[in-house]
Amino acid sequence: MKKLVLVVIDAMKPEMLERTIAAGRAPALQRIAREGVYVNDVVAAFPSVTPVCAATITTGTGPEQHRIPSMNWYHREEQRYVEYGSSFSATRQFGLLRSLTDTVYRMNAEHLSADTPTVFESLDDAGVRTAGTTYLIYRGRHEHEVAQESALARLATATLFRRTILGPQELFYADLYASRRTGCRGQLGLPGARDQHTGCVGSYLVERDLFDFMLFSLPDNDSNSHRNGPHAQVGSIAAADRQLERLMHAGGGPDRFLADHAVLVTSDHSQALVEARIRLDLALSQFTVARPSAAASPAEPELALSPSQRAAMVYVLHRERRTELIQGVLAAVGELEGVDLAMWLREERGGSEAVIHAPGGGELRFAPGSAVIDLRGERWDIDGDLSVLAARIEDGRLIAPDYPDALARVWSALRCETAGDLLLSAAPGYEFVDWGGTDHVGGGSHGSLHRSDSLGALMWCGTGPDSRGAREQWSLRDVTPMILTHFGEWQNR
Repeated sequence: MKKLVLVVIDAMKPEMLERTIAAGRAPALQRIAREGVYVNDVVAAFPSVTPVCAATITTGTGPEQHRIPSMNWYHREEQRYVEYGSSFSATRQFGLLRSLTDTVYRMNAEHLSADTPTVFESLDDAGVRTAGTTYLIYRGRHEHEVAQESALARLATATLFRRTILGPQELFYADLYASRRTGCRGQLGLPGARDQHTGCVGSYLVERDLFDFMLFSLPDNDSNSHRNGPHAQVGSIAAADRQLERLMHAGGGPDRFLADHAVLVTSDHSQALVEARIRLDLALSQFTVARPSAAASPAEPELALSPSQRAAMVYVLHRERRTELIQGVLAAVGELEGVDLAMWLREERGGSEAVIHAPGGGELRFAPGSAVIDLRGERWDIDGDLSVLAARIEDGRLIAPDYPDALARVWSALRCETAGDLLLSAAPGYEFVDWGGTDHVGGGSHGSLHRSDSLGALMWCGTGPDSRGAREQWSLRDVTPMILTHFGEWQNR
């Protein structure tokens, strides 16, 4: 059995990958695509932001199961916001230490559902040697102490990061955790240094044959795209490819490496150009809203707002007024330029149905059922206006190319117990301003239900099906099953 490397290139847009390959600047990715299978429309989770998609990649489930709802969300039990790093300004609003604690520790130890095993946990239980580079989701079965290798790491672990964590057998997380002394430096995970740190650690592990499965995380393409726009990805994808080449050379060159290793490459989402901002806080100023600081919040806020790039959530904090407040928010949002879709669960006597509403337009209602089938083979009962999703029904099949896998993604997002009562998706070109007042106008962003930032790239070589035709529509939910199938463990999940 070949060893398997999962390569995650953050925000890689299929068109930009193809342009990079055509320019001759991604030889490693070109070879994997040529000798394996390439899919140019793998569907992200919703909201299509990094924490949600990372949890979906590493568990094979949507938010309903893994319970990571967005980049920013409101913790009802603790009556506070959770902020995973929307921007440095937003992090400061919620408190640097609290945001780092939520991101580095609590996301894995508390927020990620204990009932949903990660790919690391499943493979650890099967005796497979696991390894992981810096990635938001790392939970495994092996205990790791904080690192002390570099002066920067010693300073950070002495002042902020002191906890023992559970991860894969070999874990390298920024400079904070390192299961071995490699000599690799990550600058505490600062953008621009993260891909090189992954390449250094990965090469060390390949040279010493220290894994059967490794998650090889290359996140710098995302920060470059946020800053310069999604059409500036050629340079950052080429830089990611150099780290993959580095891995191959550590294994004796591309031929020998691919003889010993299967490779699975995926985006976690795509990115779309941002031309205008949405100020959700101003649009909902008639409501009392929970603030980042408990001391600054109203005594009994009506709502909590969680903007997360091109998606947002609204929490109703007066449960007895849920219907009234949702309708009030919908009326306000209907006058707000840039909001494409609003979604919520309506509780009926026979159960729940999801509602997708186009502000100023129609409404589509649906629930799992039997009337129509989507491209992934899931069946739904639907009622209302299909134009909300620019959808049509052909021979009993739901076709919605502008909103891929929309019903399953929305259903899972709404049924996530930590999600808001009302979910919002931005129209192409728009982004919600975060709690720090930051946006990416002039650059790129992601998070919406729309195809522009929901369709990424997926490819594999030495593993998986023989063709992309094995599924009509591929999803991030397929990544973990492919990995476990490679090791003969999917049937044991």
